[in-house]
Amino acid sequence: MVTLKVGSRPPWVGLGAAVWVQIAGGNGGSFALYSHSLKSVLGFTQQQLTMIGVANDIGENVGLLPGIVCNKFPPWLLLLIGAVCCFLGYGVVWLAVSKTVLYMPYWIVSVLVDLNSILVVSSIGVIFNAAMLWKAISLLHGVGYICLELCHKWASSFFLISIYIIPLWIAFCIATNSSAWMGTAVLVTNMRNFPLSRGTVAGILKGYGGLSAAVYTEICALALKNSSSKFLLFLAVGIPALCLALMYLVRPCTPASGEDSSEHGHFIFVITASVVLGIYILVTTVLNDVLFISDAVSYALLAIMVVFLWAPLAIPIKMTFYPSNPRKSGVLARPSSSSDQLNLGDGITDKTEPLLTPSSSAAQLGSFYEGDAGSDIDILLAVGEGAVKKKRRPKRGEDFSLIQAFMKADFWLLFLVYFVGVGTGVTVLNNLAQIGVAAGAHDTTILLSLFSFCNFLGRLSGGAVSEHLVRTRTIPRTILMTCTQITMIVAYLLFASSLDGTLHAAIALLGICYGVQFSVLVPTASELFGLKNFGLIFNFMSLGNPLGALLFSGWLAGYVYDKEAAKQHGFNLFQSTVSCLGPNCFRLTFLILAGVCCVGTLLSIILTIRIRPVYQMLYSGGSFRVPPTSSH
Repeated sequence: MVTLKVGSRPPWVGLGAAVWVQIAGGNGGSFALYSHSLKSVLGFTQQQLTMIGVANDIGENVGLLPGIVCNKFPPWLLLLIGAVCCFLGYGVVWLAVSKTVLYMPYWIVSVLVDLNSILVVSSIGVIFNAAMLWKAISLLHGVGYICLELCHKWASSFFLISIYIIPLWIAFCIATNSSAWMGTAVLVTNMRNFPLSRGTVAGILKGYGGLSAAVYTEICALALKNSSSKFLLFLAVGIPALCLALMYLVRPCTPASGEDSSEHGHFIFVITASVVLGIYILVTTVLNDVLFISDAVSYALLAIMVVFLWAPLAIPIKMTFYPSNPRKSGVLARPSSSSDQLNLGDGITDKTEPLLTPSSSAAQLGSFYEGDAGSDIDILLAVGEGAVKKKRRPKRGEDFSLIQAFMKADFWLLFLVYFVGVGTGVTVLNNLAQIGVAAGAHDTTILLSLFSFCNFLGRLSGGAVSEHLVRTRTIPRTILMTCTQITMIVAYLLFASSLDGTLHAAIALLGICYGVQFSVLVPTASELFGLKNFGLIFNFMSLGNPLGALLFSGWLAGYVYDKEAAKQHGFNLFQSTVSCLGPNCFRLTFLILAGVCCVGTLLSIILTIRIRPVYQMLYSGGSFRVPPTSSH
């Protein structure tokens, strides 16, 4: 752990690198760019395709294991694991789509079953009972092999699709699970490096993550000429290479004790650069669709996009040439211990003396760096000696463990509200290409770019606006969830109406509202339940996304679409060219999603009322006030 002064460069270098990692980690949002090839090359039906999309969401959001690992190992290790997952997962998908292999070799499927067993079951086993971990892995391993043996023994031409679905479903889980490892590494590290600006940092990082789909659309259209196989190869090789190049730049640092006067200006610069980048990508995507652009111009446009992506690193460069006055700096001192070095993997500490003595409340901010083992042993010894009788439960705003958070009604209210917001929104995202075709749109890449840009705006503005509300009015951030889910009801009704000219407006509205859910959840979870176990708690909350995708996209939208397609094509659904046309393909789905958002709106109102006193306590002075940690 490196002790730093206000205005030091390493946190800003880490934030600039985190922007690139977030772009890379948004690879799951590019599913619509190659989903059509899964239907045409492999012959999937829409319901089978949506189940692949569910695997995409499960892998991207099941981050319980990264949430645990982030408290015990340095960020570079999480980024390394994410790179390996991306290479293996997308590599298998590329083999299938490019027809490099005509059928999936048995050994590849076997390896995927092993990896998926370890990743999925480990995430659950390490939370509840580590002794049951290997038993569960062995059980899932055995069940997976039994299924594979049955498929290979009784497979005929009718079941060839099933032979592909099993390994591809697992491959997508592993590939997009790289997003969970990358996102956890950069989000937890930067939230701890900038604890006094949680909403702004969350909005910036989640904003760039939301913009990633538009970046991938730009790369796919301009450089790869919309080739699905080339794009999947790029994901399998390019993303791991980027993670390996940047993984040592994302470093945990002890935060400064006070607010830096220049920090606000730096955040404004990063936000402005990201907005300019989003507008640039949207404009170039539209131009590429309506004009013929030569290869030379395409590469020039991509080079300009890369320059915009490097913009956040201008801040540490500026600090190098124009350093701040050290006499106005202060650091957040905290005791150095071997457990800190073990947990964070950094054995070298800076001996810089603090120029200002930190306040007792500010000193508490370092509590999330302390390990659990030492404090628990001290408590047990104290109990044995009669010094204390029991450890009191934490209050909202203090550091919770995941099990302690489970006991709070606010935890489950926040989870359900998030589940409704992102679960219904990801249903549209996963089926965006088919929604466009059903509505008569000729080029669905424009729809994806529009959704991605508006998703980015929602994430960015959600963090900034919620930060303004809590600092000036002490209004909980969840009020934005209430407002956006009301707007989502309107968007779904627009989709269901199928009125001329409403498709793009509905996608824009939904993209903004969908993005707000992410940037509000991140700081809210850290403020209610603390930063000590934030990685684990946040990743558990993120399970709302794949659960919503499974329920609303995999079961509901896919079933309704295929049922309507059967009416139009005489139940001949096993042809790769079958598509559903007309408003009835998704109308029932959109009406149900609107009803679900009505329930989510009611729950968000209840949550906002319940947590208002917490925000009055945390932000009563106009800035974040660290609550006293739980004592015993």
